[in-house]
Amino acid sequence: MKVSDYIVSFLINRGITDVFGYPGGMITPLMDSFTKQSDKISAHLNYHEQASAFCACGYGQVKGIPGVAYTTSGPGATNLITGIANAYYDSIPCLFITGQVNTYESKGSLTIRQKGFQETDIVSIVKNITKYAYHVNYASDIKSQLEKAYNLSLEGRPGPVLLDIPFNILREEIKTESLPPYTKIDSKGTDACVDEVLDALYNAINNAHKPLILAGAGIRSAGMKDIFHSLINNLKIPVVSSMIAVDCLPDESEYKFGFIGAYGHRYANILQAKCDLIISMGSRLDTRQTGVQKERFSENAQLIRIDVSEEELTNNIKEAEISINCNLKELLPRMLTDKRFTFNKHVDWLMKCKTIKQELNGMDRLLPNEFVREISNYVPKNAIITTDVGQNQVWIAQDFQIQEGQTILFSGGHGAMGYSLPAAIGAYYADRRPVISFNGDGGLQMNIQELQFIVREKLPIKIIVLNNNSLGMIRHFQEMYFDCVYTQTTADYGYTIPDFCKLAEAYGITSINITKLETVQTLEKLINNNEPVLINIECGNQTYVYPKLGMGKPTYDQEPLLERRYLSEIMHNME
Repeated sequence: MKVSDYIVSFLINRGITDVFGYPGGMITPLMDSFTKQSDKISAHLNYHEQASAFCACGYGQVKGIPGVAYTTSGPGATNLITGIANAYYDSIPCLFITGQVNTYESKGSLTIRQKGFQETDIVSIVKNITKYAYHVNYASDIKSQLEKAYNLSLEGRPGPVLLDIPFNILREEIKTESLPPYTKIDSKGTDACVDEVLDALYNAINNAHKPLILAGAGIRSAGMKDIFHSLINNLKIPVVSSMIAVDCLPDESEYKFGFIGAYGHRYANILQAKCDLIISMGSRLDTRQTGVQKERFSENAQLIRIDVSEEELTNNIKEAEISINCNLKELLPRMLTDKRFTFNKHVDWLMKCKTIKQELNGMDRLLPNEFVREISNYVPKNAIITTDVGQNQVWIAQDFQIQEGQTILFSGGHGAMGYSLPAAIGAYYADRRPVISFNGDGGLQMNIQELQFIVREKLPIKIIVLNNNSLGMIRHFQEMYFDCVYTQTTADYGYTIPDFCKLAEAYGITSINITKLETVQTLEKLINNNEPVLINIECGNQTYVYPKLGMGKPTYDQEPLLERRYLSEIMHNME
C-alpha cells in the first residue's frame, strides 16, 4: 500500500475516529487516503491550521489518546506552532503530521535558505515544544516512526509529537509485512517504589494536624479523576486545586475548597497558608500559584510534591520539600485500595476550613461571575466546558458550579487566546457529549472563522461570549500601572468589536443577546437543544477579576485588601 494509506490504517487501528486539518499540495496524498476510509475515520476541514491544532488538543484532552492534526509544508506547518506549544505545556497527547517538499527538492545540507517552494524545516522549529519531532527520509521508516511517535505522546508525561513527511514519501508504495517495527527501550521508570511512596504518604498524613491536597491537572492527564474523587472521600481531608484542575472534584464535594493562586479563591489561599502539610499531585506549582515570594508559600507546612516529570521537580519551591517522581496512574489506584488511607482524625481542621469558606465565599463576586454561576445551572450534567484566555477564563474557574461528570478545558501554561472555539470542536468529536464554549470578545475573534465549521457539520455547540467590549485583563492592568491609558484595549484607544449576534446570523447560527442577570433563565432551552447557538452576554465595559494578587504580596493577602484586623482574626482562627 501507499505510505499515506498506511498512516490512515495505523490511526484507525488505534481508535482515532476524527482528525483535523487544512488542504495543501504537499499533504494531498494523506487527504486522499483519509477519503478512502471515510467510513472508519473522518478528516475534518478547518479554516485555519491553528484551529486544527487546537481541535487536536481538545480531542486529546477528552479522549486521552492523541488528537491528530495535519497540514501542508511551509505556512501550513508554521501555523500549527501555537497549538503544538499549547499541547506541550498542558501535557496533551497529540500527533501532528506535516507534508514536506519532495526529497529531491529539499535543500538538504545546502546553506541556502530554501530550495523547494514552501520548504520550511519545521522539525528544527518545534524541537523544543515537542516530545519528539522527526523528518521521515525513507518510506521504510514509516511504521517504526509512527509507533515511536504515538507511544512517546502517551508515555510518562503526555505531550505532542510531529512527523514531517515529504510528498514523494507519502506516495511511495511499501510492503507492510517487511517494515521494521519500533523497538521500545524500557525507560528507567520512576525514582520511587510505589510501596515506599505509600508508606511515606501515610505517615505524613497520619502525623499532620492540618493536611491539604493540592490537585493538579496531572490527575486528569493520567485519567484518574474518578479514582481521585473516591480517594478523597476516604481521606476526608480538604482539597484545593490549580486553576486548570478545578474539575478534579465536583462542587458538591464537601472536601473541595476552590483553587489557589493569584486569581484563586481567598479561602483556598488561606488554607494553603495555614496548613501544616501540603501534598501536591500533578501540579507544577508555577508563580501564579505560589506568588513571586516562593518562601512565603505554605510557610509552616511540609511540602510533598508528586509528579510524573522528573524535570518539573527540579524547580524547587521549598528547600526541604520532598519530591517524588511517580506516575499517578500507578499511585492513586494503590492509595484507593490501601485500607490505611481511610482517615477520620482531621475533623476539627475540616470544620475550620468549612467555616472560612462559608464566611468568605462570594465576597468578591461581580456581575460576570454571577452570569457564569447562573448559566452553570442549565448546563447538562455530562457537558464539556471550554474556556478562552483572559477574564472569562478566571470567571469560569471561580464560579462555574461543576457537577460530577463535567469537564472543563483550559489553555493553561501557554495561555493562548482563540483556544475555546476550536477546542470545543475537538472535544465534541472525542465522545459527542454536549459542549459549551465560553469566550471573551477578544479571544473569539482569533478563530471566529471556525463558526463556519460548526454550521457546516451542524454541531450542537453553544458559544457564549462574555462581552465587555474590551481586552479586560490588560485593561485592568493598564488601570493599575499605566494611569488608565488603555492603549489598544478599549474602544476609545483603538479596540473595537463586531455585533456578534449579526455575525452569527451571517453564519446561519441562532443567537440571543443577554443584558440582565434575571433573563439568563430564558437560556435553558437554547443551551439544551441540538443546534449551534451563540449567546452574547453584555457584561459592561469595565470588568474586573477579583480577588487579585498584587505585586509583592503573599497569596493569602489578595486585593481588594481585607481590613487588617479582620485578616489577622481570620488567620488566627485557622491555627
